[in-house]
Parts: sequence; C-alpha cells; structure tokens
Amino acid sequence: MFREMRRKNQLLSDAETAEILERGTSGVLAVSGDGGYPYAVPLSYVYSGGKIYFHCARSGHKLDALRNDPKASFCVIDRDNVVKEEYTTYFKSAIVFGKIRIMDESEKHGAIEILAKKYYPDDSAEHRNKMIDAEYAPLCMLEMTIEHMSGKAAKELVK
Repeated sequence: MFREMRRKNQLLSDAETAEILERGTSGVLAVSGDGGYPYAVPLSYVYSGGKIYFHCARSGHKLDALRNDPKASFCVIDRDNVVKEEYTTYFKSAIVFGKIRIMDESEKHGAIEILAKKYYPDDSAEHRNKMIDAEYAPLCMLEMTIEHMSGKAAKELVK
C-alpha cells in the first residue's frame, strides 16, 4: 500500500526516524480537504507510545476533513542546512502515514498532559494542570495511529 523509498541509500532506520519524531516540535499535517484539494497545516505535536497527538479547536477545516476521511500524513523536518556552494541542502526528515481519530473526553486530559510535558518539562504539576484546566473546555485532542513511517537524510549525512 505504501511506496518504497526510491533512494534507499538515504533511508533512515525506524529508530532514527522515531528520534526525529521525538525531537521535533512542529510538523505539517496533510489531510484531504474541501473539494478534493489537499489541506496541509503546521502543528505542534507529541510523539508518544508510537502514536502522534495534536491539539486543536473543536471545529474547523482540519476536523471537517478528518471526519470525512481519517487518513493523513505528517511530516517533520529535523535538519535543513543549505549548502549554497553545492546547490543542495543537508537534511533529515520523517514522514508518517496513518489514521487520525478525535479523542473522547475520558482520554483527552492524559493526551494534553503528555503534550504539555513535552513543551514545558520543568513545569510543576500544579501549574500545568491549572493551565490545562483554563483551556480545557474548547480543546480537542487528536490521536494519529501510525500505519507507515520513514525517515530520509541527505546522502552526505547517511552513515
């Protein structure tokens, strides 16, 4: 179902790809949008337990698209160094494909807490919960179950 990478010598291992997902702070989520046009949106995320979690509002283009078709891809760029003398970039990136579901209320708090800990790991539990509670009502959490992932690096960075 998923294509093999054409330049296999640039393929990263699953472990290296997971490291990119763990290290990253933002990526681009692509879904099937209105009228069959792709809809891609940059998002903060957390990769945890082999899944990716996103937060969003309870309504909007992204949620409408996911209700129509839960299939999505998500791309994270880990490194992007322009080497002008060589007319190239030394890059590392990861792309995942999977299905996204809207989490129910009983699961939402655990997911937003994992996300909050990623972006502010030294925060106290008391302050973190206060901040989560202040934004909780309008918050929607999404969970992406990964069906396929791959990482790629510039040939100059492949070991």
